[in-house]
Amino acid sequence: MSAEALAFLVFAFGMLALMGIGMNMALALVLTGAGMSWVLGFWDTQLLAQNLVAGVDSFPLLAVPFFILAGELMNSGGISQRIITMAQAWVGHIRGGLGFVAIGAAVLMASMSGSALADTAALATILLPMMRQHGYPMNTSAGLIASGGIIAPIIPPSMPFIIYGVTTNTSISALFISGIVPGLLMGAGLVVAWKWVLRRIDIPSGVPLPMADRLRATARAFWALLMPVIIIGGMKTGVFTPTEAAVVAAFYALVIALFVHREMKLSAIRGVLVRAARTTSIVMFLCAGAAVASYMITLADLPGVLTGWLGPLVEHPRLLMAAMMIVLVLIGTALDLTPTILIFAPVMLPIAVRAGIDPIYFGLMFVLNGAIGLITPPVGTVLNVVASVGRLSLHDVVKGVNPFLFTYTLLLALFVLFPQIVTAPVAWLR
Repeated sequence: MSAEALAFLVFAFGMLALMGIGMNMALALVLTGAGMSWVLGFWDTQLLAQNLVAGVDSFPLLAVPFFILAGELMNSGGISQRIITMAQAWVGHIRGGLGFVAIGAAVLMASMSGSALADTAALATILLPMMRQHGYPMNTSAGLIASGGIIAPIIPPSMPFIIYGVTTNTSISALFISGIVPGLLMGAGLVVAWKWVLRRIDIPSGVPLPMADRLRATARAFWALLMPVIIIGGMKTGVFTPTEAAVVAAFYALVIALFVHREMKLSAIRGVLVRAARTTSIVMFLCAGAAVASYMITLADLPGVLTGWLGPLVEHPRLLMAAMMIVLVLIGTALDLTPTILIFAPVMLPIAVRAGIDPIYFGLMFVLNGAIGLITPPVGTVLNVVASVGRLSLHDVVKGVNPFLFTYTLLLALFVLFPQIVTAPVAWLR
């Protein structure tokens, strides 16, 4: 057996074994990378240390902690609450209106934070008690909120797009633009799926609010609605880069929370910073560990091996995309989105480019597939968040998410068959 083949076995079975015993994902990546380096004859502690540092020594990655901080400030400073209140004022009276509120709020909040977990936690904390009080079935409601939460990795600003762009050397701005139309289609798909679900649910309609109350709720959300305009508009016009946009978002959220909404005191800033730092440390440690594994994957020429396996499909881009999407669906049931990007994106992208697939389109499809994995059992990180916040069993949430998971799967298939849905808006917007 060649050293390259043995390195592949070390990586594949090593990751499965370490995940099976519950080891931290970042540490598992470091250990499997170290094992591959020993098998390949490149064992050198200094080399491992250099790759660990190189994995986080990136200016674009600075956007990650600032967008995380912006999300924490949004939730603590009343921005998220105002978005939900505004959506409820306009559509809350419709039959099943709280579901439509969840979808609308998910789309709006996705354009501010870029974090599926932060958006889902905020939506579940505010909306699940209201849905329970109004007699909504908890499993379906939790499934809808979880499904809405994963729009955040697609609509800009998206932290997964930042990590993907850094990992594969792809334009982050172009990736942001590519997510606008698919993200809106995800919201539209949830509306259709929720209407279909409502056929089996007996929920009465409410009384619409007077127009004055609706306009008042919209006015209270003005500063929150201005945030995505500043972020996306600034990047589109070239005023600032995605990294600088993250700093602007965090600063804007801080100013609004302290001096405009005045719902956060100075004493609360320490807690916000600690929570943001904890989340950032998890993401950055993953990036560092993945850099070690990725370096050894390159030395073992695993992309070349995978190209050999998929070689017959290179002449058929749509079949190749379908095959890679199926592989990623299976991977998404076991891995979270960030490690999936860090491990497999550098391996799969060269194959897609060789087949003539647009790298921006492939990046969007890769992240979309990984985002769907966040609501796919048995791992389903977002499902666990909703179950924890709503005090529900994971089994109930999994049952409730099925109609929306099916909708997203249809959308994914639609984008595979008709890539112009993604590529044409990108070409026009750029």
